[in-house]
This record gives sequence, structure tokens and C-alpha cells, in this order.
Amino acid sequence: LTQADARQGRGRRAAGSPVKAKAQSLGLPVLEPAALDTAFEETVRSIKADILVSAAYGRIFKRSFLDLFPSGGLNVHPSLLPRFRGPSPIQAAILEGDAQTGVTIQRLARRMDTGDILAQAAHPLAGDETAASLTPVLAGIGANLCLSVLEQLEAGAVTARVQDEDAATYCRLITKESGLVDFSRDAAFLSRLIRAYVPWPLAHAFWRGKRVFFLAGGPYEAPLDPASPGTVAGMDKQRGILIHTGNGILFISHIQLEYKKALPFRDFLNGNHDFIGSVLEGGAGRRDDS
Repeated sequence: LTQADARQGRGRRAAGSPVKAKAQSLGLPVLEPAALDTAFEETVRSIKADILVSAAYGRIFKRSFLDLFPSGGLNVHPSLLPRFRGPSPIQAAILEGDAQTGVTIQRLARRMDTGDILAQAAHPLAGDETAASLTPVLAGIGANLCLSVLEQLEAGAVTARVQDEDAATYCRLITKESGLVDFSRDAAFLSRLIRAYVPWPLAHAFWRGKRVFFLAGGPYEAPLDPASPGTVAGMDKQRGILIHTGNGILFISHIQLEYKKALPFRDFLNGNHDFIGSVLEGGAGRRDDS
């Protein structure tokens, strides 16, 4: 069961999910309804499945749908619940600078990510992960943990634990504008934002009316003369382009101008000599609906 094909890319071509492609390669039937309505429930009822396992499906299942499965439903969630309930737990763990994250197998519930916990596995964070690098790691952990829980359920050996509501935290839906850099924030936070939003929506600001994307970078230790946040102060030959923030200097080692190729900082500056000395436009108040 997966979301219906979505139109993606500049050509807006319909593309199926990776789940669909893998299932088809294994010869498994694929269901991709536009809505989980009564007619679809009858289709599922005819399959006579024992249990539902959900991972990043993006919808809350109705009670009538969950009731179709005698053993109920499980959800694979990439955080250590009740921390980071919601749609972007991997990015949230990076943004917050957590020392660890992990995967939770929980019972599906009517409220998102509130179901009883059946198993958890922690994963330490080194502080250099991106969402792109961390996602497949947690996916592998989650797949193995889910298989273990299914085996335990079959043997009647699973103990459920109610989540601590007082400890619950939440993460938000990521949009294109989530990556817009607020240069009044400190350099340490902005370096985490860069890593959290690779591969999408990418940390970015505006230069000459175009987006400029920051693909890799971090806090720069050496002091510079004070300047307004967003000011491109110069270049460190080893680290990258240096940008003032509300607290500290941010270096950018890989950068991409909108509609151009991603480049190491030296190559970018070779083609954009006046980038140094400019003031980049960012901040939570900047809107662009293009």
C-alpha cells in the first residue's frame, strides 16, 4: 500500500514511490488508492491480511480501516518517541544537535505517533550527519527492528509501553521555505540547518534576487571584524566562503546558485567575484512563492 504516483521534476512526470518499485520487482501486488474510502476498505478486506505495517505513509488511518487487521497496525517511526512526534523527526534530531536518535516501533493510534511503544533502538549521532546520510541508516535499523517485533508478536512475547505525554516533543512539516537561512541565528545552529536540509529543501538565501544554496559548511573558529549578519566577509583557502551570523562566522565549502551546478567554493568564487562583500538576504520574514 503506497501513495498514488506523484508528478515530480521540471517535466512534471508521474513517478511512483520507491516502495512501489521494490514491490513490483518482488512480484508483490501494489495498492495505491487516491483515498482510503469505503470502496478501498472492501478491497483490503478481501486480502484478509493479519497486520498492517506503516512507514512514512503520511496519512492517519481511520478506525474502520485499522479494524480490518486482526492483529492491528504497527508504525515504524525514525525517532525515540515520544521525542519528535510528527513528519520530520530525522531533520529535527539534526537541527536540535541531539547526541542520539533512533527508531521506534509503535502501535498505530488515531492521534499521530501516540501509540504504545513495542520496541526501540538507539543510534548515536556524530554531529556530521545529513538527512540524506542518516535516513538510510535509520531505515535499515527500522526494518530489522520491525521484523523482530513481528516475530515476537507471533510468539506472544511483546510488552507494550505507554508513551509519557509529559516528555513529548513535536516536529513540523518541512516546506520549501524551511531552508531559508535566518542569519541572525548563530553559526552553530545554521551549520546544523545546512545538514538537516540536505537533500531538500536545502539551506538557502538570496543574492541578486536568486536563491543561493548552501550544501556544506560549519562554524568558523577564527574571529573577524564585526559586520551585519548575512555579510560575506571573505574566504578561507581551506574552509570556504565566510559569512557573518548573529553569533560567529559560518563557512560554506560547497555552494550552488539557482539553476546552476553545485560547486566547490573556489570554483563558485571564480565565476562570481563580487560575491565577497555582498550582503545576502535571508531571514524568517522573506517570502518567495515562485
